Amino acid sequence: MIEDERKLLKRYGIRPRKKLGQNFLIDNRAFEKILETSELTKNDLVIEIGAGTGSLTERIAPLAAKVIAIEIDERLSPLLAERLAQFDNIRIVRGDILKIGLKGLLELPGVKPSTFSAVKVVANLPYYIITPIIINLLQQKPAPNLLVILVQKELAERITAHPGTKSYGAFSIACQYYCIAELICKVEKKAFFPQPQVDSALLKLVVMPHPLVKTRDKDFFFSIVRASFSKRRKTIENALLYHLNWRREQLRERLTKVRIDFRRRPETLSATEFARLADILQES
Repeated sequence: MIEDERKLLKRYGIRPRKKLGQNFLIDNRAFEKILETSELTKNDLVIEIGAGTGSLTERIAPLAAKVIAIEIDERLSPLLAERLAQFDNIRIVRGDILKIGLKGLLELPGVKPSTFSAVKVVANLPYYIITPIIINLLQQKPAPNLLVILVQKELAERITAHPGTKSYGAFSIACQYYCIAELICKVEKKAFFPQPQVDSALLKLVVMPHPLVKTRDKDFFFSIVRASFSKRRKTIENALLYHLNWRREQLRERLTKVRIDFRRRPETLSATEFARLADILQES
């Protein structure tokens, strides 16, 4: 498999670019796990971000109603056109997902999201822009129903982390605010060409129709979360004193009202506790 990918790239005179996060998946077991986790049907619209050499795209196409594969590297356009020519349900788009956006893809001529039962993002995401891509997708209205994505193992652990663990932080809460996150399996670095420096993991993010955390003001809630974790080694009280222009006694009173011990560290608070805290801090 690896030789096939190397020969294909060589034939088109393409060398993987590190700055574009080009580590192409070459492991059949990983491909199978992605497809199994995606649970694709003939009624699904699939968005693939970073089509690369089309090795995942050609596996998705027979299982889905339509595939929109976006690729930023124009050098790969003729390769993708040749490799995927046999499929009439693939639309190849050259561009940057962060500039085009999910909304832009869903508004392409001939694409009618209402005719599909689900919109799913299935992708081996480029390492260098994974975080903004995930947040951008989760904040879309409407958002995709499901994300099945390959990311760095460390990032996958952060996204799925629970309170009180080393990996838990502001990004964990940001993702879990919108979706139910599950780390499906580890994917070793040897499953890619060229090999990255770290292992990856397959993530399944089921996006919920409504946020999983109830709070009065989403922006204020996230500002409190970010402020708390910016002083991770401090207590929640001391961390927020850096952020709020309040007296210690005043802040401690609000913490007590929502039953949060002022001596706790931010990483021990659940998203629900942060929501209660943010709401009471907004009260006059």
